[in-house]
Amino acid sequence: MRPRTLDELVGQQHLLTQGSPLRRLVEGDQPMSLLLWGPPGTGKTTIASIVSHQTDRVFVEVSAVAAGVKEVRAAIDAARARLVATGQETVLFVDEVHRFTKAQQDTLLPGVENRWVTLVAATTENPFFSVISPLLSRSLLLTLEPLTDDDVRGVLRAALADPRGLDGAVEIDEDALDHLVRLAGGDARRSLTYLEAAAGAAMASTGQTGGPTRSPRDGKIRIDLATTEVAVDRAAVRYDRQGDQHYDVISAFIKSIRGSDADAALHYLARMVEAGEDPRFIARRLVILASEDIGLADPTALTTAVAAAQAVQLIGLPEARLNLAQATIALAVAPKSNAVIRAIDAAAADVASGKIGPVPAHLRDSHYGGSKKLGHGKGYRYAHDEAYGVAEQQYAPDVVADAAYYQPTSLGAEAAVRERWERIRRIVRGG
Repeated sequence: MRPRTLDELVGQQHLLTQGSPLRRLVEGDQPMSLLLWGPPGTGKTTIASIVSHQTDRVFVEVSAVAAGVKEVRAAIDAARARLVATGQETVLFVDEVHRFTKAQQDTLLPGVENRWVTLVAATTENPFFSVISPLLSRSLLLTLEPLTDDDVRGVLRAALADPRGLDGAVEIDEDALDHLVRLAGGDARRSLTYLEAAAGAAMASTGQTGGPTRSPRDGKIRIDLATTEVAVDRAAVRYDRQGDQHYDVISAFIKSIRGSDADAALHYLARMVEAGEDPRFIARRLVILASEDIGLADPTALTTAVAAAQAVQLIGLPEARLNLAQATIALAVAPKSNAVIRAIDAAAADVASGKIGPVPAHLRDSHYGGSKKLGHGKGYRYAHDEAYGVAEQQYAPDVVADAAYYQPTSLGAEAAVRERWERIRRIVRGG
């Protein structure tokens, strides 16, 4: 089912517009080396194959997992000899180029510089860290985006009908198709592997008790949800990313962390990850919770949550589930305080009700000409010149001069914050 033309390529519409570098390379037959960066199953190998077949170039594949300097040089030498003898160009596809050492990547440079080969290198790692600069500067970097659920669903439907696939021999129930889409996680290759396994299981067990049924309309074998669960050995998680389950599970996840039950929180995290929930959505909720439910009771909570969110962006699933799990456990066992959200909500309520007085004159900007004539900055006490680095003076407008928005708890590290804040407040307000 590998696409043979750019028009058959699923997803990556940002690379397929008229006049794009990829179309110029394929349809204009222009010599150009590409560096393809993207998650697994998004079409990196397919693009290399299309470049080769649509431009009548010879396609040579080298895997960085198995090949060394000797194999790379041999492939380039053969391409050079072919170009001299017949004029036929070669597409050299290097899969997982980030696994090559610097010396191995250096061997690619002569072939690219002299255009003995059209290099198409694929990587799942950030090329700015994993590919040497000379090779990066001589190649056009194309970033492939993860396939959407609709993209993967389209791949599966095409495979069901296409003569190169199942050629209409089987049908699939919608819930079974949705299950395969979720399990694929945006990987088209994985989705086809799962579909093939499910179709094989359905064909093998047709007619057996409890096995897949035949459509009464046309006698075709039907793949149901139970068959896909057995074939792929993964139970379908009842979860709708746009429905009630999405909101119910994330609500239970947050409330379990707030309630300090790490085990329950991990259960709901696993349900979301297994069902294909966007890990960035989970990470964002952890960042919010770190301030809303923990705050200064554990000042490291926000750092932990932000680090997990950055890790999700950097490495993605499935590995990022470890970072999400670590953050989930850390936030669940951390001491809890909602003082931060109560403080900002109380301040916002006063502002919303109209308690917005003028800024005290001694705090106003006094750096522009004429400001001192207006009394700006007069009487301001520089905190660093005062004892303990705290100055007694009014900071808030008169209308909220006595407001006490932040009310620290005595939980965790906030107990020390509470003690210090009470002393500071007394000094500032002359108490």
